[in-house]
Amino acid sequence: MDLIQLKHYLRSRRITPLQDAASHFQVDVETIRPLFEVWIGKGKVRRRMGAGSACKGCCKCDPATIEIYEWLD
Repeated sequence: MDLIQLKHYLRSRRITPLQDAASHFQVDVETIRPLFEVWIGKGKVRRRMGAGSACKGCCKCDPATIEIYEWLD
């Protein structure tokens, strides 16, 4: 997985929880988080905390711990 693959994934989904992206690419969250940070630094991605619209509402996660990433293009 690289920045371009993450970009295509984010652009197709528009909004994604960090855990979903990590599962998609079969890596842990600490591996993928720095790649999100690169896109945040370029102004292409925004991080939001809390369940928001990307959560499916299963109530298994603490909403305060969910990191949501949104592609801004």
